[in-house]
Amino acid sequence: MLNLLLARHAQSEWNALGRWQGQSDPPLSELGWAQARAAALNAGVFDAIVASTLERALHTATVISEATGVGPVLVDDRLMERYAGEYQGLTRDEIEHRWPGNLAARIWPPGWEPSELLVERALAAMDEIHRRTGGIGEVLAVTHGGLIYSIEEHLGEDRGRIPNLGGCWVHHDGRRWKLGERIELAPDDTTVDADRDAV
Repeated sequence: MLNLLLARHAQSEWNALGRWQGQSDPPLSELGWAQARAAALNAGVFDAIVASTLERALHTATVISEATGVGPVLVDDRLMERYAGEYQGLTRDEIEHRWPGNLAARIWPPGWEPSELLVERALAAMDEIHRRTGGIGEVLAVTHGGLIYSIEEHLGEDRGRIPNLGGCWVHHDGRRWKLGERIELAPDDTTVDADRDAV
């Protein structure tokens, strides 16, 4: 059986500001780097690490790879976040100001990547991981919240928000993907100062 952990990247600078990222590419925040180092201590054992090509995911995966000795990190642009159209770079308040009521009504802007297309490309990436591993092992895929939500919904459960470095296990039994449990790789009390003291 292949056990695949889809993990959201560590905090980015735009996460800290509450900005919608989509496929924009802000770097990790200082806290994000600390979260990635903390996650490396909690990650467990993986046979391979794969990441989205966006910097916040790739750098998170690289920190975990270097700390665990599992690598090199393989990259796949199909693991990127959903393209969020005109919402990219804006906060919820800015979106509400420009398009009152759209978020509550789940009205998406031009260019928004529909869930069906996001799931299609995510599953294609997951299926390739399954093929490359021979369907056996433990693989970490560092990706994005929107992709994880969409896969969870596709596999039968809407679980709501996932924190930075939260993860969702999915399992392939040789026939199909099945949804597993959620976990958190970085403890809630991760702070920049605590991380510095631990080094």
